[in-house]
Amino acid sequence: MLNREELIPTRDSLLSRLKNSQDQESWQDFFNTYWKLVYGVAIKAGLTDQEAQDAVQETVITVARHIPAFKYDPSVCSFKTWLLNVTRWRISDQLRKRRPELFAARRKAADPARTSTIERIADPASLDLDAVWESEWEQHLLAAAIGKVKLRVSPEQYQIFDLCVFKEAPIKKIARELGVSKGRVYLARHRIAAMLKEEIKGLEKKMA
Repeated sequence: MLNREELIPTRDSLLSRLKNSQDQESWQDFFNTYWKLVYGVAIKAGLTDQEAQDAVQETVITVARHIPAFKYDPSVCSFKTWLLNVTRWRISDQLRKRRPELFAARRKAADPARTSTIERIADPASLDLDAVWESEWEQHLLAAAIGKVKLRVSPEQYQIFDLCVFKEAPIKKIARELGVSKGRVYLARHRIAAMLKEEIKGLEKKMA
């Protein structure tokens, strides 16, 4: 069972290094680790691709401005929670930018269809991003663990595992289509599942 409270490794050492704005390597590490998470949440919150990219950029800028004053204490406020709040604010900013033009159009036209579209624009204050954030957080961790496992096994072994576990294909069908024994399918599934759990546990150990 994955730990839902902290699913992406937040390295205290990385956060400490980020306090140095000139440490470009650490900031690149931070961006590579978190941009897809923030982007995915922004898209699911209703932003366009460009708005989501802007939200990612503004989130990173906000983190850079405030990380020097951030005190890492998971018992008070984890980095995960803090980053969620920053992301929520930046998504809200993007949604608010739509409002002046949308409401101007609403005043000029009495088209019921257009009004209906405008009224469907999400209210930033009502966005429930917590569930979306948790889902994206878990998927991000799983993707990171899978990436590590792929480096340790052959393409055929991972294909067997993917078909068996993620595609939920029958063992017999996998063996027939790939020309391998059912025992080999069982072995690959068991071995890679164990490796995946090991990688996830390793990532979790890096969380404070």
